[in-house]
Amino acid sequence: MTDKLELFKKYKETGDVGIRNEIVLCYMDTVKYVTLSLRNVYAKYGDTDDLVNEGVIALIAATETFDLNRGVKFETYATLKIKGAIIDYVRKQDWVPRQVRKFGKELDEAYGALYNELGRHPRNQELAEYMGITKEQLAKKLADTAGANTLSFEELLYEDNFSNYDGFNGAEFADRRVYEKEQKQVIADAIAGLNPKERQVVTLYYYEKLKFAEIAKVLSVTESRICQIHSKSMLLLRRKLENYIKNL
Repeated sequence: MTDKLELFKKYKETGDVGIRNEIVLCYMDTVKYVTLSLRNVYAKYGDTDDLVNEGVIALIAATETFDLNRGVKFETYATLKIKGAIIDYVRKQDWVPRQVRKFGKELDEAYGALYNELGRHPRNQELAEYMGITKEQLAKKLADTAGANTLSFEELLYEDNFSNYDGFNGAEFADRRVYEKEQKQVIADAIAGLNPKERQVVTLYYYEKLKFAEIAKVLSVTESRICQIHSKSMLLLRRKLENYIKNL
């Protein structure tokens, strides 16, 4: 760690590109780790090598803008920059069909209205009736929106919680760590509120990093069914997290 700190000091003093490149090489594992941790976000819409390249560009930018006097670890700063770059890249691909995006918005509004009215996670039949469609139509559309919901949830976590990291000093960073701990507890509580099947899918997807197809094999159901379960789960998790952020 001391060697890395010395590299940063030399780079800030000299602006030597060779030293910067040496720093980048020291943190390449961070790029690979973040990219792999987000593979479920981009699996169907981007190549891993392309995302690693985006991560490296973000890492280089992070070395340029990192302030040694802020009292924030470079690993944390770089991780957030890399994650943000990958999310931005996927979002700019505009891979979500207009109709899917439109339905996702309508579904979120319907879910919110029913959640507030019922005080609980609405059932599929209740959602279908509220939206004026059949339960079968809802199931198909839930499967179609799975990928969009994944990105949407990742955006919520990144944009609302970490977008102002650049301005943090040491004390503010300590406060943010407390906030992150609270946020994790909010998400854990929300996951606990899911039914057993939903909890299993969310755990396998976000914590075990399995793809939808892999989860389908584990649970012996179709990939479409896993997508449906995931989309429904995301509605609750997003609602819980949004409510938490609004109350800060």
